[in-house]
Amino acid sequence: MKPIRIAIIGFGKIAADQHVPSIAGNPRFELVASSSRSGEGVAQTFTDWREMLRTMEGLDAVAITTPPSVRHEIARECILAGLHVLLEKPPGATIAEIESLRFPSAGAGTTVFAAWHSRFASGVALAGTWLSDRVVHKVEIIWREDVRAWHPGQAWIWEPGGLGVFDPGINALSIATAILPGPLLLETATLVHPLNRAAPIAASLGLRAAGGVPVVMDLDWRQTGPPTWDIIVDTDRGRLILARGGSSLTLPDGAATHFADREYSALYERFHALIQRRESDLDLTPFRLVADAFLVGRRESTEAFFD
Repeated sequence: MKPIRIAIIGFGKIAADQHVPSIAGNPRFELVASSSRSGEGVAQTFTDWREMLRTMEGLDAVAITTPPSVRHEIARECILAGLHVLLEKPPGATIAEIESLRFPSAGAGTTVFAAWHSRFASGVALAGTWLSDRVVHKVEIIWREDVRAWHPGQAWIWEPGGLGVFDPGINALSIATAILPGPLLLETATLVHPLNRAAPIAASLGLRAAGGVPVVMDLDWRQTGPPTWDIIVDTDRGRLILARGGSSLTLPDGAATHFADREYSALYERFHALIQRRESDLDLTPFRLVADAFLVGRRESTEAFFD
């Protein structure tokens, strides 16, 4: 079987650190081009994705890793060009624009994949299986990191549509919506905005899972040192801790299992399977919860933030 010829549109840190090595490590794909405004990238490079679509022959798929505010137009044009599309998280700037991609994709027979990479951390599926026959009593989600370390110089992330602290926080929600009895419903939210920024630097959420199970979420971009990416689930048969973003699982017996990082490798395996079946996966559940937080959240101010 010939490999799927894929290009990356938007070549930044996540593309270089995760997408490039994951594509290189999967013989079902061949990375043939990249596009970025700076011209940086791999394989055949372009500064304009439109030129790439016009001139590249034999292209089968694209991974779009641009800031979310510009993804809709790019994705739509790629779909109409007959290409399969992987959307880095969050998949776009609004729910409506992402939903609008379903119709052209179905008409063109192409795959569109909203790629929630944290769901593919090795401990996530195991946690979901363990919880499937337990009664969940309460859940605590702690997602704290240093924005200067993880998003250095990325001004777009502070702008409207950039999501602020929900850019990493949506990873936690993608895991929670995959392993907890659903649906998750947002009840309360407090969003903490620096005086000089449009997006929040911290947030606290109160949610309910099926059966009224309380889920509390603490997001903060001001933590220095190692990040904390933990989900703690208390059940009728003890406590489960999913730590390190889903790559470490501790069950009630106290034994912790640490897994190698293969989120993006598994992500591309999923993308290939979807393409083979001519199916799409546009689950927007995590994004809807973030949108709800912005709709009902109470805003608080904190000191100005300078990168």
